[in-house]
Amino acid sequence: MVLAPAPLWYRYRYVEAKRLRVVTDGVLYRAGQMTAAGLREAIQRYGIRTVINLQHESPDPLLPEYWLGRGRIRESELCAQLGVRYVVLTPDLLPENNRLDQIPPAVEDFLAILDDVRNHPVLLHCRAGLHRTGRLTAIYRMEYEGWSAGEALRELRANGYGYMAASQADDFIIQFVQNYRRRSERQPPVAPYPRRGTEP
Repeated sequence: MVLAPAPLWYRYRYVEAKRLRVVTDGVLYRAGQMTAAGLREAIQRYGIRTVINLQHESPDPLLPEYWLGRGRIRESELCAQLGVRYVVLTPDLLPENNRLDQIPPAVEDFLAILDDVRNHPVLLHCRAGLHRTGRLTAIYRMEYEGWSAGEALRELRANGYGYMAASQADDFIIQFVQNYRRRSERQPPVAPYPRRGTEP
């Protein structure tokens, strides 16, 4: 009975903040799917201007107000109330035939958002805050901060990206990160991957 409150408090804070981490202060933050209260607190604490949701299976999740609490609100509605831009990106990071010579649309869309400082600070999240979020964070590190692929992969693993919970696309993702070249280094320029519904 005496020890019960500590684990419950930990679980409460975990669900509220869901792996919220600073990538680059004032520019990019990462997390999993938070509660409405957790997302609201993160937006206000860090002055978030743009929220990017990578959940193709849940493009506008219905957030519980608190863990085990009542009340629900759509993520887009919460962002609108706070004057925050809400963006849904489909992290289609596995092009057909695993082509490493083409850049998936999610990467180009992500970079376009980060290129515009008016969108900063940006909060990037998926469901768990490990895999989809981790992959684009690795791209951010290499593109904007000059990290090597090895450094980006080590951070990816250190923040929980692992084989146990990863999809079957894990091997490709590792290869993609290893082979990623910053835009300034692409000679000739790498072609974007054709978007769904378009002819290559």
